[in-house]
Amino acid sequence: SLPSCALWKDNACCTAETSTGAHQDQSYLYNFNWNHCGVMPEMCKRHFIQDTCLYECSPNLGPWIDQADNSWRWERILNMPLCKEDCEESSHSLLTAALSPSPGTNWCPHSSTCQLFKYVFPRPTDLSEKIWSNSYKYTTEHWGSRRCIQMWFDPANGNPNMAVAKYYAQNRRDASPAPRAVLLLLPAALLSLL
Repeated sequence: SLPSCALWKDNACCTAETSTGAHQDQSYLYNFNWNHCGVMPEMCKRHFIQDTCLYECSPNLGPWIDQADNSWRWERILNMPLCKEDCEESSHSLLTAALSPSPGTNWCPHSSTCQLFKYVFPRPTDLSEKIWSNSYKYTTEHWGSRRCIQMWFDPANGNPNMAVAKYYAQNRRDASPAPRAVLLLLPAALLSLL
């Protein structure tokens, strides 16, 4: 099967090293292990790898780039409209727990217990918006609507997220406030359409 980050191989904002890191159970990207509460089901793991690849590699996230105020990242994505299918496909069978940082990995404190995501994030809106601190915004828009970002698409049919970024860059509706300079981060092909 196609590695998740390969969708952006012709026009990516990440390196091959980042792509490799996104696919590892113990990744240096966020000092996080997917299997912190037992082995993560493959469907769940695929969802989170696609999420990481989109966040790290997609050149179409310019309208939602916001300044970050932390020591490990200068910019972040804020309120990016995620397609309903990507929000609802997510991992309700996945176990999670309260995590404490540890050098090079995550771990569960002895006082915590693993719980199903459906108890921690009972609605698709909760999971989509809260798990990554409002990076994503739940929408009722569907794949192909040209109004929401897709985590996964068939590269043979082109990148549908280009049209979505163009729409939000032009209209600025429902996009989080971002400096006009963000347009410089959009791919040249997209800017030619503006």
